[in-house]
Amino acid sequence: MASLSSPQSDKASIDAFKRNVIDASADALVLVDFWAEWCGPCKTLGPLIERVVASYAPRVKLVKIDVDNEQAIAAQFRIQSIPTVYAFLGGQPVDGFAGALGERELKAFIDKQLATMPPLVGDGEAEIAALIEAAGEALAEGAHAEAAEMYGALAQEFPDRVDIISGYARALVAGGNFAAAEAALGVVPADTKDPGIAQARAAIALSKEAVPADDLADLARRVEAMPDDHEARFELAGGLMARGDRDGAADALLEILRRDRSWNDEAAKLRLLKMLEAAGFADPWAAAVRRRLSTILFA
Repeated sequence: MASLSSPQSDKASIDAFKRNVIDASADALVLVDFWAEWCGPCKTLGPLIERVVASYAPRVKLVKIDVDNEQAIAAQFRIQSIPTVYAFLGGQPVDGFAGALGERELKAFIDKQLATMPPLVGDGEAEIAALIEAAGEALAEGAHAEAAEMYGALAQEFPDRVDIISGYARALVAGGNFAAAEAALGVVPADTKDPGIAQARAAIALSKEAVPADDLADLARRVEAMPDDHEARFELAGGLMARGDRDGAADALLEILRRDRSWNDEAAKLRLLKMLEAAGFADPWAAAVRRRLSTILFA
């Protein structure tokens, strides 16, 4: 997101506008948000438009212009009320609106402009890769809903791309939407060898196993009184998983393995391995747990 919000010379402002809006709109939809610090509706639209535009990146870009500091540009576009948003394509303003739209209306406005853009040619694969990268960054930053939205849009356009379906499912899982993630993975063959797909499937399976325990405190007391009550400890691990306490769940499963590796056909080991798969190979937590597991198994 570019911003023209600091006072600068008219020439510098015009140069920045040409670079960030006119030139940039040659291969992307550029939304120009005219706003001001004192404007109440601007404070409503501002965070929303930033979040929505981020979900369309890099096909859509946002430039914010403070009308108090950039009066020459505001006058050029005859801004009479704020917020006002102009859409630029091919170096020209093609549409606009005034006032603070809701999320649904804002997305409809963007989709309308994107529908007029020519299809990807030449470097289309590079643009798709950029979209996937942007969605991956959103997922890594914890913006699960935005990542799911970005991956979902790509999945509709490229339903056979396993890497996109993988990202979509992982984003849905991260947001706790396991049913939707399972539905998304329904189109992927069971024998597909993709780490992201395996990670998402493991997380979905765990969500089904992690039945909330009504009274974790009672289970903890039972385990403390009878340390070899592996059934109670296994149930405690499931309750901790359901509560999102993966450290506590791993501790309980590792303790079962320490006491009886083969208990219940290695149920504790299998669940722990599923937890590690769901976390992902590169996850630091998973690496630490794998070291603890190796110490027990190969002692």
